[in-house]
Amino acid sequence: MIDQIFSYREMCEQENVQTLQRGMNFRLNPNYSVILMSRRSNAPYRDSVLEDGITIEYEGHDEPKTDKISDPKIFDQPKFTRTGSPTQNGLFIKAAENFISNKSKPELVKVYEKVLPGVWSLKGFFELQNYEIKNDGKRNVFVFKLKLSEDQDVNNTNEIDLKHTRLIPSDVKKEVWKRDAGKCVICSSVKNLHFDHDLPFSKGGTSLTAKNIRLLCAKCNLSKSDKIE
Repeated sequence: MIDQIFSYREMCEQENVQTLQRGMNFRLNPNYSVILMSRRSNAPYRDSVLEDGITIEYEGHDEPKTDKISDPKIFDQPKFTRTGSPTQNGLFIKAAENFISNKSKPELVKVYEKVLPGVWSLKGFFELQNYEIKNDGKRNVFVFKLKLSEDQDVNNTNEIDLKHTRLIPSDVKKEVWKRDAGKCVICSSVKNLHFDHDLPFSKGGTSLTAKNIRLLCAKCNLSKSDKIE
């Protein structure tokens, strides 16, 4: 399921919603939360994948713009609303604190990454493990740490080997998408696309260069998998 590609509309359909207007969506599904991340140069928040390739640092979200707040980025990111209820930041913080104190299992979070306008990559399910408050030089922001989960299907509980999994960098995805013209390199299908390692990561293939990554549809990806020994 990791690195499957969706249009914005397809992504909304996957989550059974009309729109996904927020980047943080606590318990959008009864079994998991959803976050939308971006590592593009013009992204409003600083999201990143750490060097281990399986850990995400996701920045919390700002106060919404209002008549009184024209520039939310001069204010500390809020944990509570003005009425005292938790913001999305607050909900994710509570979940992280419950895990840290052994009150609950880690919150399962489904992560989508914006590759290009209208093009989203499903990075998979991650476990919310911790958070911290950082000062960016102007104000305090929340930074959530999530680690790729061994459970990549909440219905079928399929497992993956984290030792043989590395997330593909955003700039590599953009290069591959443009090079392969947004279609399967084998059959030219534009549906059910995935970013595929030509030489599997488990066999020494790299995620760090576009030369080893290509676009395949689900059918061609499955056909390739059947041939790998």
